[in-house]
Amino acid sequence: MKDTTGYLDMELLRFSTAGSVDDGKSTLIGRLLYDSKSIFEDQLQAVKDASKRLGGEEVNLALLTDGLRAEREQGITIDVAYRYFATPKRKFIIADTPGHIEYTRNMVTGASTADVAIILIDARNGIIEQSKRHSYIASLLQIPNVVVAVNKMDLVDFDETVFNAIVTEYKTIAETLKLKNVIYIPISARDGDNVVDRSSKTPWYNGETLLHLLETLPVRVDENNLPARFPVQFVIRPHSDKFHDYRGYAGRISGGSFKVGDEVTVLPSNTQSKIIAIDEGLKSVTEAYTPQSVTIRLADNVDVSRGDMIVKTDIHKPTVSANVSLLVCWLNHRPLNVGGKYIIRHTTDETRAVIKDVHFKVNINTLENILDDKTVNMNDIAHITLKTMKPLKFDSYQENRTTGSLVIIDEATHETVGAGMIVHDLEDQSFSI
Repeated sequence: MKDTTGYLDMELLRFSTAGSVDDGKSTLIGRLLYDSKSIFEDQLQAVKDASKRLGGEEVNLALLTDGLRAEREQGITIDVAYRYFATPKRKFIIADTPGHIEYTRNMVTGASTADVAIILIDARNGIIEQSKRHSYIASLLQIPNVVVAVNKMDLVDFDETVFNAIVTEYKTIAETLKLKNVIYIPISARDGDNVVDRSSKTPWYNGETLLHLLETLPVRVDENNLPARFPVQFVIRPHSDKFHDYRGYAGRISGGSFKVGDEVTVLPSNTQSKIIAIDEGLKSVTEAYTPQSVTIRLADNVDVSRGDMIVKTDIHKPTVSANVSLLVCWLNHRPLNVGGKYIIRHTTDETRAVIKDVHFKVNINTLENILDDKTVNMNDIAHITLKTMKPLKFDSYQENRTTGSLVIIDEATHETVGAGMIVHDLEDQSFSI
């Protein structure tokens, strides 16, 4: 395995895989890890031994990520498997997400922080219902890059016409779902064609290999262009003679940038002040960017506490409201309870809320709205509104994936039961494909 100790300061890219059963998600990740020499010898030996026990003639690289016993026995992915590796150019976190509809919640949670979604399509079967479902979730989560990997090209003799037909059909879906940056690549995950090394079997393909794409795709390039957002996590007031008058507000920048001298407003109180210092660890900096964790010091001794948000005074401010409209993926086996009370966690803030209404559910296979059935069960995606005990400071999820998301927690069990993406209005969320 390569020594990755020198990669600590490199850029990090998060990507998730999605696809139907047997499309080769786990095999693709195994191939990436194996061909990039990112696995230990004992890990490889364990996979070889497991492959023999399961009666395979070849090393089954999918076993590198299918860690649960049930996954190995059934040959499917059930839970989200996270793997970490690095190349000389970039660090990676991989989320191998399940393709079954009953594990939609796993895909949503696994892909929620992804910079890239790799959607696998079996070259023999083309685009199927699950392909549309996974594409919808990628659109819902506002994943900035989508790589459509047409897998098992070896089973169609690397036929260019098969690949081109899938690309043509998917472009219609991508346009309808408003997917941002879509890239198409023909691969064979089992044999490694166009995964890490370029394949001689696809002379008609002039694009990059998958690994090269992952090493060069832009990561969170728009975050610093967003309106500045700083949810306060902790108020630092050391009780010592050395820092007797120190008062700083610690947190992670969730959009845009801040610099010394900026006029800022503290929400929800609308108190105004000016930044006099920004501390990062033991040093002071003149400017800080998303997603740096810093401590901001203000010119005035204002009342700021955890859950408040510091924003620039002269820019577009977030919505401050106790009425929140959102698309929610329900994660719990107990159905959503209209009128029920839940705990809401949003950025660094926490409050209680009542779910007021379910406007519609989304049929994630046909991508149509369901208006006559408002029972929201596990894995359902629905458009709801809730009323919070105190105002939240939020953007729409489309504008900012951090300040536009929240989680819903059961008051009694403290289980996370819902993942929400905030929308500003009840505009039609249906698609026609």
